Amino acid sequence: MANKQETQPNVHDYAGGWITERTGTEVPGFLKFAYVGVAIGTVSYLILYMTGETGHSERGSIVEQFNRATENSPAIMYMVAAMAAVFFLAVILFAFRNTEGE
Repeated sequence: MANKQETQPNVHDYAGGWITERTGTEVPGFLKFAYVGVAIGTVSYLILYMTGETGHSERGSIVEQFNRATENSPAIMYMVAAMAAVFFLAVILFAFRNTEGE
């Protein structure tokens, strides 16, 4: 991998050559929309299941008992979901930004 780096000055390698990036290449379109899908799925999962699966027919009552015993804090889970949303927003903005001027 070191020989390729010397002959191609526009290629940057990360992780000891396992990941390479060519200067001026764009993020593929499907990957940009995958970021959006993963972000929506992650944040919605965190919000929907922050107290566990309380609506489940068999183990919902056990989850509710566990929640009462441990006194979980929804505010902390909302903060975690907000941090995940901010992180994914930063990743999405980075992926969709215009890099032609650089």
